[in-house]
Amino acid sequence: MAVDLVVVGVGYVGLPLAAAASTAGLSVLGYDTSPRVAAGVAAGRSHVPDVPAARLRAMRANGFTVTTDPVVLSDADTIVLCVPTGLNSHGGPDLEAVRAAAATVAERLRPGTLVVLESTSFPGTTEEIVLPILEKHGLIAGEDFFLAYSPERVDPGNPRFGVRNTPKVISGHTPLCAKHCAAFYGRFVDTLVVARGTREAEMAKLLENTYRYVNIALVNEIAIFCGQIGVDVWDVLHCAATKPFGFMPFVPGPGVGGHCIPIDPKYLLDKAEREGTLLGVVHAARLVDDRMPGHVVERVTRLLAEHGKPLRGAKILLLGVAYKPDVPDTRESAAIRIAVRLRALGAELSYHDPVAAPVPELGPPAEDLDAALRAAEITVLAVAHRAYDLGRLNSTARLLFDVTGQVPGEEVVRL
Repeated sequence: MAVDLVVVGVGYVGLPLAAAASTAGLSVLGYDTSPRVAAGVAAGRSHVPDVPAARLRAMRANGFTVTTDPVVLSDADTIVLCVPTGLNSHGGPDLEAVRAAAATVAERLRPGTLVVLESTSFPGTTEEIVLPILEKHGLIAGEDFFLAYSPERVDPGNPRFGVRNTPKVISGHTPLCAKHCAAFYGRFVDTLVVARGTREAEMAKLLENTYRYVNIALVNEIAIFCGQIGVDVWDVLHCAATKPFGFMPFVPGPGVGGHCIPIDPKYLLDKAEREGTLLGVVHAARLVDDRMPGHVVERVTRLLAEHGKPLRGAKILLLGVAYKPDVPDTRESAAIRIAVRLRALGAELSYHDPVAAPVPELGPPAEDLDAALRAAEITVLAVAHRAYDLGRLNSTARLLFDVTGQVPGEEVVRL
């Protein structure tokens, strides 16, 4: 029985995509190699906060399931690859999940199917890596099946923008492939933006995230400099942000985290290096962003010293281990890097996060927040979750270091 869409990789990108398509009336199935994901969906449990349990139940009522059996791919009119693209042990692009997914699809690819890659990668991935794998068994892209690239634009925890109302960049291996891609996404996305080709669409995604990466690095470096010369960087940012043109506000923090911002610029740098080009601004931004967890540790060390306490043996409470506020995702979290460094330097570190699950490498979190605040010689607010009463944190903590700039009060020690 034919199905409109099979999503390969039902995670932070794949499940919201499946939800948007299902809500629009498409028949949708998921394929994932994780039995845990499949079992959770079967039980009505959502593992992605942007798709609450009630919405997942509605999807299930419309026939949505997730299976670990790739035979489901044989019945798909459209297959969208939403598998992770991280870094390998050498810090370079890791496309093993993309290659594996493409090989699995190739074994069951039938004429007329549209295959779309949404995973972020360097320009050339669709046509240099995915295309040869899909054509391995004799079918030709643009003639027998259709190949496209459409970068995901998921922003976990964003209540304003989702799959439907975020403009969707699409592209195709051929103009006919692009038309099939447009016809598919046009069924459940309001605005489509057609790129000249797959390489342009791939590059657009890297540019979007590298733009944020570079500007975060800029304000982080400005924050460090302002601290050196005694200028309130948060007031500087507030004043600059009032300009109605020519300035877009970014805020400093403990370092970049998540599944995109710390990773995507490295894909771009790797591609540039292989092409014999140095992207100097991006490289410089990487140096600054990689420095920030260490800078936070340095600030903590100095604050303790000002109160006559050494870092070694100091009781430190870290608030927030997720990579951003109000999401449970801890991938590439700068807060975790800070925690690991503090412990390596001999601090007695505990942590608390009302959203994220316990971090195995850090052990169990503190359960009684008030008791932990009173016990800690310094509390570091790394992630300002809405569940935190910031005023209460400030009044209860013996010494509060606010990395986020969110705690009110003139006396607060900020980044």
